[in-house]
Amino acid sequence: MAHTHTLLTPTVIAKEALMQLENNMVMGNLVHRGYVTEFAKEGAKIGTSVTIRKPNKFKVTKSRVRVTHMLTEQSITLTVATQAHVSWVFTTAQLTMTIDEYSKRYIQPACAALANQVDLDLCSLYDDVWNQVHESTGFVTPESFIVLGKAAQLMDEEAVPAEERCVVLNPAANWSLANAMKSLYVTDVSKPALKKGFLARIANFEIYMDQNIRAHTTGQYHDTGSDPGIQHQTAAGTANATAIIACNFKWTGSADLLKTGDVFTISGVYAVNPISGESTGQLRKFVVTANVTSMETVSTAGTVAVHIDPPLIHTGPYKTIDTVPASQATINVIGNECEPYPQNLAFHKNAFALVTVPLEMPDGAWGARESHNGLNIRVVKDYDIDADYEVCRLDILYGVKTLYPELACRIYGAEG
Repeated sequence: MAHTHTLLTPTVIAKEALMQLENNMVMGNLVHRGYVTEFAKEGAKIGTSVTIRKPNKFKVTKSRVRVTHMLTEQSITLTVATQAHVSWVFTTAQLTMTIDEYSKRYIQPACAALANQVDLDLCSLYDDVWNQVHESTGFVTPESFIVLGKAAQLMDEEAVPAEERCVVLNPAANWSLANAMKSLYVTDVSKPALKKGFLARIANFEIYMDQNIRAHTTGQYHDTGSDPGIQHQTAAGTANATAIIACNFKWTGSADLLKTGDVFTISGVYAVNPISGESTGQLRKFVVTANVTSMETVSTAGTVAVHIDPPLIHTGPYKTIDTVPASQATINVIGNECEPYPQNLAFHKNAFALVTVPLEMPDGAWGARESHNGLNIRVVKDYDIDADYEVCRLDILYGVKTLYPELACRIYGAEG
C-alpha cells in the first residue's frame, strides 16, 4: 500500500524520535530509570535535585535481652545536570515526506547522537566503582569465561541480586569473548533484533557491546627519582567510619600521584559480606574519589590524604572491612602507572540511574513532548523567513548517577 504524503505533525515526529532514542541506547536501557515522578514533583529544570534514601541495614544480636542499634540514615542526591540537543534545517517541502522517509534522513541519526551521549555519560560512572577483576593472565582483553566467573563471584560475595545482571564490553572485549566462547552457547536470535548490542546470556549475565566504554589511566604513583622501589604505606591505624586515609609516599614530579578512579588494596584489610559481616577472604578494594597530587622531593616522605570509597567501617550493620589497616600497612595500586585500561562493566540494574524529565514547551511554539518507559524528549520547530527554511531541534533533559557502587564491578581490559 502506498504512503500518503501528509504534513508531518510535531506529535508524530516526537513519537518517532522517542522510539529511535530508546532503540539506539545500550547502557541507557540497562540501568534504573524510575525517578521521573520524583522530579516531576520538583518542577524539574537544570540543577533540580532529589534526595534518594538508601535502604537501612540492621545488625543481629544473639541475646534474649533486647539491644537497640542506632540507625545511620544514608541517602544520595540525583541531579538533572544536562540538557542535550541536536538541531538541523530543512525546507517546508520536506515536511510532506512520509514519517519513514523523514525519520531515516533526520530523526534516526539525530537520536543516535543523543543516545550515544547518554551512554557515554553512563559509562563514565565507572570511577565510582571500587570492585574490579581482570583475566588471570594479567591486564589483557577479556577472553575467557574465567573473567566473567570472577565478576560473578565478587558480586555474589557482595550479595548482589542474581537477577537483572548485565555486562557491557567495549568492541575488543565483546568479539574476543564471542570467539572464545562460541562453542558454549547458542545465541537467542530474537534478542539482537530487540536489544542493541546484545551478545548472549552467560554466567547469569546478559552481555552487551557498547563502544562508549571508557578507558581509565592510572596515576603516576611510583617515585620518578633515584629510588623507584619504595613502598607506599598507610599511616598508623585508621579510625572507624572514615573515607580518608593518610598515606606516606616518596615521590617526584608534577603528575597526579593517584587519580580519581584508581583502585587499590591495603594489605591485611579484607572485604566482608554485607549481610553476615564475615570476611569474604578477598582483599577489600578501594577507589580514589579525588585526585591526589604531591610535590614532595625524593629524599623525604610526604604524608598525603587519600579520599576513598567505600569508607573504612569495621563494626556495625554498615561494616565494609574486617579490621582497620595496621600501622604501615602497604597499599597496592591495581594496574601499571600511567597506563590506560578499558573499564568494562558488570552490574545490577540498580547500580546506576538515568532520569530524563519533560522539558517545558516554549509559548506558541510548533512542537511536542513525548514520554514513555522512563524516557522523555521534546521537538520544537521554527521558521526562518529570511532564509526560507525550517529549523528543528530535539532536546532531552537528563541526569545520571551511581546509586549503589557495591552492585557493580569493573572488568579491566588490555593496556595501551
